[in-house]
Order: sequence, then C-alpha cells, then structure tokens
Amino acid sequence: MRTITVKELLFELTQILSPKIQRASREAQLLLMAHLDKDELWLITNQGTKLEYPLKVFEWAKRRAKNEPLEYITNSVSFYSETFFIKEGALIPRPETELLIDEVIKNVKDMSSEITFVEVGIGSGIISIMLALHFLNAKFIAVDISQAALDIAKINIEKFGLSERIELRLGSLLEPVDEKIDYLVSNPPYIANNADLESNLSYEPQNALFGGEIGDEIIQMLLDEALKQKIRFFSCEMGYDQKDKIHNYLKSEKYESLDFYKDLSDFDRGFTLKV
Repeated sequence: MRTITVKELLFELTQILSPKIQRASREAQLLLMAHLDKDELWLITNQGTKLEYPLKVFEWAKRRAKNEPLEYITNSVSFYSETFFIKEGALIPRPETELLIDEVIKNVKDMSSEITFVEVGIGSGIISIMLALHFLNAKFIAVDISQAALDIAKINIEKFGLSERIELRLGSLLEPVDEKIDYLVSNPPYIANNADLESNLSYEPQNALFGGEIGDEIIQMLLDEALKQKIRFFSCEMGYDQKDKIHNYLKSEKYESLDFYKDLSDFDRGFTLKV
C-alpha cells in the first residue's frame, strides 16, 4: 500500500484546489482535518507522519474544486460555537443568523419562561436547538415544507438530546400549527426569484433561498399571521434592502413596536415585531 506524509498530502490537495478555490491551502487543511477527524494542532505537529494513500479525501478535494460547499462535503458546520450535521437538503447556516438568536434572547427577559416558540423553516435545526439550549422550560414547534430538511433537523435535535422539546411538523408556514404561539421566529427565503447568485449556492435548496418575485413575499405572509393571531413577538431575518418595504407594508397596521437590527457589516439584517 502506497503511503504519503501529511505534508505531501496537503501539497497535493492544495494543487487540486488552487485553480478554483481562493484559500486553497487552508481548505486543504480543513478537508484533511475532517477526513482524519484531527484538530489543527495535530496537523501542525504531524507533518512527517505517514498515512495510507487516502482516496476519499482526494474525491472530496475534486468536489470542492467544482465549488461544492465544504460543509456539504464534510457533513459538518459550525454555528454559535456548536457543531451541527449538514448535507444537501438544508440551507447551510450563516454566521449572521447567530444575530437572530441574540435578538430573541434580548427580547425574552425570563430565561425560565414556559413559552411556546414556533420556528417556520427549521432547515438544519440550528435556530430551534440553540434557543432550546437557552430557554430550558420552553416548548418548540418547528415547521418546514421540506421533508429532507426535517430529516436533517431530526439528526441534530437527537444529537443535542432535545427530541422531547422540539416537535417537527411538515407543512407550509403556520398551516400545521393550532397551538397558541408566544414567539414566532424565522429565517425564511427572502431573495428575489430572478437574483443572480454565486455558483456554490446552486447546491443549496432553492426553496430555502428564493422568497418570490420581489423576495419578501413569505416575510409578508408571516407578518400577516403574526398580526392576525396576535403573536406577542415575531423575530425574522431579512435581506439587507428590505427594511423600507417592511415598514411600508405595516404602515396601516396596529402593533406595539418594530425594531430592526444590523449585521456585523452594518447591513440591515432582521427585525422583531412586537404585537
């Protein structure tokens, strides 16, 4: 069996990635760490260690060179300092969505509250899971239109031991929810259907990206439900250019407050409606 040192392997992986991937050497490291289930310290201190020639990691590098997201290749994504399972079928969590978690925590003063959260569009489960880890007495109902996404969320929910507290339901928006909702939260699709996207986004579920001809149609439907059902809080991620549209959509409605928050790049990124 042919062997290869860690240093040589990293060089070969970098060569595969470099024509298409900007940070080729770093991504070679990330692929190898995931393949070997080792951390960066091991990688640094074992440059001369010989490995049996690993075909799988070369296949991973070829997939990444075609712009397939690294997270789908390694089936792993970091969010809010935790590691989650991910694969095609659920949107890859973005760092800015961590701000949505912070927004909800800011609005609920009593962490021990026995309230009912509903998340629309659970995807991989990261939002409901992180909120469940903060609000220990809360109940969660998580809805998604995609069975594939619910299956991925189920894996993550079981990993964190939250199966009894987060109930998964297949359906559109709030259609499968009859219970009284205290807090509605969502990171819905909010990109316009005709928007040009980066090629790597073609791997992600399109129904989790595109929100309609304008982009904010699903947000509007959720706003309607929040007002109709008099849901106390509704926190939602949105596109950077949708603040004025949301303001205008609600200008004839009665509600207590509408507060927007920005991301780390100072773009408008989400809001909380208090009814």
